[in-house]
Amino acid sequence: MTTPNPQNPYVAPRAAVEDSRQQYQPVRVFAVSGRIGRARYIAYGLGLQFLILALAAVLGGFLGDAAGVAIAAGWIAVVVLWIMLTIQRAHDFNASGWLAILGLVPLVNLIFWFIPGTEGPNRFGAMTAPNSAGVLIAAWIVPALFLSGIVAAVSIPAYQEYVKRAQQK
Repeated sequence: MTTPNPQNPYVAPRAAVEDSRQQYQPVRVFAVSGRIGRARYIAYGLGLQFLILALAAVLGGFLGDAAGVAIAAGWIAVVVLWIMLTIQRAHDFNASGWLAILGLVPLVNLIFWFIPGTEGPNRFGAMTAPNSAGVLIAAWIVPALFLSGIVAAVSIPAYQEYVKRAQQK
């Protein structure tokens, strides 16, 4: 606490005040330390998976008979990146990175999509910067593709059965 100025009581206090701006940490995709939010986890995880497997398929096309090696290397890279992102996602809601093992259990791994992150800094660092519009759009495309896949899986066989019955009459 500062003492008032005896010469001028209207002078602003000269105390050391901490800056109240929110501190953010950068997103590090290729690291296991730090945090990553839900939208980035979905967008980066699926985006990198698509990119790596597409590159592995193109490389496999050039390799001919050794294409399986390129695709296997692509899948190994996808699994390693997925584990790294899942550890950061667990850090976001202030849990140990060992919780990423739950990602091996089918449907249980969806908890990483729905558990909100800790507001403000936690023991794994500061929050990441707010999501850009591109990240949010990419994160919302995934559920839309999932639902359209379900609709297609139901409607295509039903339509084929309808065509078959119409041709028989």
